[in-house]
Amino acid sequence: MASRISQIKFGTDGWRAIMCDTFTFENVRLVVQAIAAYLLANNKSDKGVIVGHDARFLGERFAQEAAKVLIANGIKVYMLPNDAPTPVIAYAVTQHQTAGAVVFTASHNPPEYNGIKYIPEYGGPATTEITKAIESEVGLPVAEGAEAVDLPAARQKGRLEIIDPREEYFEHLNSLIDFPRIAESGLKMVCDPMHGSGRHYLADVLMANGCQVEMIRGNRDPLFGGGLPEPTAAQLAPLVERVRESGSHLGLATDGDADRFGVIDGTGQYITPNQVVALLLVHLVERRGYKGDVVRTVATTHLVDKLAAKYGLSVLETPVGFKYICEHMRKRPVIIGGEESGGLSIAGHIPEKDGILANLLIAEMRAVWGENLSSILNRIMANVGPVFSRRIDLRYPDEKKVSLLKKLVAAPPEEIAGRKLVQITDIDGVKLVFDDGSWFLIRPSGTEPLLRVYIEAESEEKVEELQDAAADIVHQH
Repeated sequence: MASRISQIKFGTDGWRAIMCDTFTFENVRLVVQAIAAYLLANNKSDKGVIVGHDARFLGERFAQEAAKVLIANGIKVYMLPNDAPTPVIAYAVTQHQTAGAVVFTASHNPPEYNGIKYIPEYGGPATTEITKAIESEVGLPVAEGAEAVDLPAARQKGRLEIIDPREEYFEHLNSLIDFPRIAESGLKMVCDPMHGSGRHYLADVLMANGCQVEMIRGNRDPLFGGGLPEPTAAQLAPLVERVRESGSHLGLATDGDADRFGVIDGTGQYITPNQVVALLLVHLVERRGYKGDVVRTVATTHLVDKLAAKYGLSVLETPVGFKYICEHMRKRPVIIGGEESGGLSIAGHIPEKDGILANLLIAEMRAVWGENLSSILNRIMANVGPVFSRRIDLRYPDEKKVSLLKKLVAAPPEEIAGRKLVQITDIDGVKLVFDDGSWFLIRPSGTEPLLRVYIEAESEEKVEELQDAAADIVHQH
């Protein structure tokens, strides 16, 4: 038992593992029992819990087992009739005022993975304190009779209720997005849910509002067509091809559980998440008049910093992980919170990343501005200065990661490639910022013997120089 339990660790956004290996029904029951114990210990169990899942293999079965464990602990359960996006489930938590949600999803991970996470009552990622509290309960005996719970009978007794938050989520989107403007603009869009849970949401809400949209890869496929359900440039080749073939103005993609976004311009160009966050900051400030702070992770572009300086806004930097952005969004007015990995949210929405919302905001911006995103982006960078970003992965032994980072903090190089070091940040890895505004971040992977290196500079040539310099530093240690 001890060795199996020791493998259950929550990362930045829940526990993920390979199905039939560590992610088993038995271990899922242990984790859900831990969540139930946390709720009972904190007097939150009387509000009930939503149990949802994405489109992955066995999602329904895992959700049913979770419901049985919660009901056996005396906690009312709300279940959805179908798989659903994580942000929709998070929104349902706030609307139904439950104690939170248990969600089965491995987001953009390969198809053999599944995962489980707890979304607290505020409808955003669980804090580190909450996940540690849940982890500490893993290993408790599962409530007696959990496996024998009869779900239809529980429903008759009012201990289980079926809810469908789709329409109320759509109504909320209508309060955030100018759908009439999108429809009137005549935009042609292609939506790509990548066989995941966005397939009944993004295209549907656009069509319901009279917009021109078609969908590719819109069938549920737990194998995700043989690829990864991650909306990166490499995985979105079919969307690029369809946008070009159809003469569409936009390609809009969501990952497996639709909390991340991917955007293709009408030119067929992949617009990076860094660029999307910057574009939407411009749109929200200049066309909507939003006021507040801007929050980004330590790995996210400083293009937003340049824009924030232009608008007189404060920028708050967090460790990697949307839960840290969420903490700021819960405490203060935040115009936009974003991360380079494809997550964002805005003022007036839940403090959870939402790929559906991000795509709709981009569609609104494209309609309002009346030109390709790449053209707007070029104009922005002509105004505040060009920014080029890159991420690379370097093989590095796990046992040497901590030592390398400590050495960098203790004795950072004063100058690299002719640039003087002006700032060093170690809130998540080690980030070196130079006098010309360029920077790189060295951050250890928590799951692989890798160092992730993020680089940003004012030209591709300078990115190359910094990339070589960062690689040299790593290889010297």
